[in-house]
Amino acid sequence: MRQLILDLVPDAPPSFDNFVAGSNAEALTGLAAWLAPANREPVFFLWGETGAGKSHLLQACQASYDDARVDPDLATLAPEGDFHAIDHVDALGESGQVVLFNLINRQRGSGGRLLAAASVPPLRLALREDLRTRLGSGLIYRLQPLSDAEKLAALAEQARARGLVLPPEVFNYLFLRAPRDMRSLTALLLSIDRYSLERQRPITLPLLREVLQTSLNS
Repeated sequence: MRQLILDLVPDAPPSFDNFVAGSNAEALTGLAAWLAPANREPVFFLWGETGAGKSHLLQACQASYDDARVDPDLATLAPEGDFHAIDHVDALGESGQVVLFNLINRQRGSGGRLLAAASVPPLRLALREDLRTRLGSGLIYRLQPLSDAEKLAALAEQARARGLVLPPEVFNYLFLRAPRDMRSLTALLLSIDRYSLERQRPITLPLLREVLQTSLNS
């Protein structure tokens, strides 16, 4: 279902503008300060459960991005560049751990930066000790997932910004039937808006059912 929803509209690239902060204002402020040109702290580490927005922020930072869950050995990591973002470091294999350890050491000498993310803080990572120490030597912030109330408020704000009027039953239906991550909910909202405009019909529960049915038949 989630992929069907995401396929309904073009994928918007992750950015700070389309990140819903929720209760993560402190982490965002810390990240913004770390990204400032004058900052000299080499490592910034984000951790939190799935869906908290770690991958979104790593990709929004315009760094050279690598996902250890896709490439646990970091075989495709570009050696050039002084700003790297490594996602899901808890999925690194032995070779990947060596690559990341060497990268951190090189960047320390060159003034480069590393933005890393995992589901747990550095000291709880099942990685080699020297790498855990390196990752834990910088700034560490936890990202909190959005509550249902925060997701609902964010979705309602997005609807208002687009001039949409959604009855309460539409929001309730979304939360019962659709994936609850903000990326999927936002994509579905855009789909509803487009579908409503194309057919010149108000947004109702029957229209929402048609949007989902259209995705299933496409």
